[in-house]
Amino acid sequence: MGSGEQDTKAAGTIAFSTLGCAKNEVDSDKMKALLADAGYRIVDDPLDAAVTVVNTCSFLTAAVEEGLDVIFDLLGLEPYASGTSKLAVVGCMPSRYGADLASELHEVAAFLPASEEDRIVEVVGELIGAPVAAEASSTGQRRYDAETFSYVKISDGCSRRCSYCMVPDIRGPYRSYPQKDILAEVGELVDAGSREIVYIAQDTGIWGRDLQPKSSLAQLLSASAAAFPDTWFRILYTQPDGIDDELLELMAATPNICSYLDIPLQHADADILHAMNRKGSPEELLELVTTIRAKVPDVTLRTTFMAGFPGESEEQFEELLSFVEEARFDCAGVFEFSPEEGSPAAEMDGQIPDEIRLERTQRLLDACDAVGFERTRRFIGRELEMLVEGFEETDAGLEAVGRSRAQAPDVDGLIHLPIADEKTVTIGRRVSAHVIDTFCYELEAEPVQDA
Repeated sequence: MGSGEQDTKAAGTIAFSTLGCAKNEVDSDKMKALLADAGYRIVDDPLDAAVTVVNTCSFLTAAVEEGLDVIFDLLGLEPYASGTSKLAVVGCMPSRYGADLASELHEVAAFLPASEEDRIVEVVGELIGAPVAAEASSTGQRRYDAETFSYVKISDGCSRRCSYCMVPDIRGPYRSYPQKDILAEVGELVDAGSREIVYIAQDTGIWGRDLQPKSSLAQLLSASAAAFPDTWFRILYTQPDGIDDELLELMAATPNICSYLDIPLQHADADILHAMNRKGSPEELLELVTTIRAKVPDVTLRTTFMAGFPGESEEQFEELLSFVEEARFDCAGVFEFSPEEGSPAAEMDGQIPDEIRLERTQRLLDACDAVGFERTRRFIGRELEMLVEGFEETDAGLEAVGRSRAQAPDVDGLIHLPIADEKTVTIGRRVSAHVIDTFCYELEAEPVQDA
């Protein structure tokens, strides 16, 4: 290791590896802000860092396995193997496995559960010491970085106790964040360049019900849209019982609130939903979809389904496929049931063999895609406002890529718009795009003249 690398690490350099969902991305960004405010310097490459923080997910066994792979890969790098650099594991894995994780991973220098992530500066200080005081910024910033869009968590935890899910044990009970804190964070991100704010939580729809005085998601969105009229607002992960007339009417009437709902249904059969400790039936869920589309005519609907839950018969699975065809969601995430250690569902009778779970998952994904691809074609011939997020070189030339209000970041398709050069449009600008074709969930467009 050269002297330059030693000097860099002596300055208090920290790298991050973030796994899992967008909520973890937000948590990492907030930890980066705390460290930067304390004078530490955030770097991209773990080989340049005195400490690498691995922010883990443990929602599914596959996520735990991915986290362990990342941890072992980092521990195999020379600076970490020799002890020159330190590894800190934070987030959901320490929350779920606690002391058992520490006893198995002696090479990891520190563990920090999700509930204690605001102690990251203290933990890093214990590992390598504090940086030079003159480097501290003392800005009190809540977030470290901002892109064209930013996720903002409006709550943490969950109190639903779905039988397949360990989130309440990992993250604790549902806790809404105060509106003033949310809006302050949004203001910081908008000032830094974000043109779209995506509100996320384990369940966005019940935000504010636990506050004093009580509030609602509609009230938060109304205040947000009024305070930042040039910013798009989008909500993800809204359970069915969090969708009411107040929310739908606000969404239909407010241009900068995206007409977009992500409603994780998981299944449609009433008995399977009951076994999941959830509510609903095909008739009730179809009535909800019909009501949403009546009140917000141009809404985009996304959902999540699970295949192979314990006890799921072929007839119940076929009922789910029929529901997919009738409900006609625009997009859907499809997951194979995972028997998570400690969850009631993992101990239920009627566990579905792996090969059947996998086969049903593929059939369900194919059914959802068949509907989704067809729904995407409804945009052909329409003019959409597109938020430019980047550029791509293709065989046909340069394209701007971005999203409309109907497309959520990271999970939905993109708009591809041919341009002459990067001076024609800039990242973060909104432009008009005329959709001429689709490919799966992707939209092909052409510029709108005199837009």
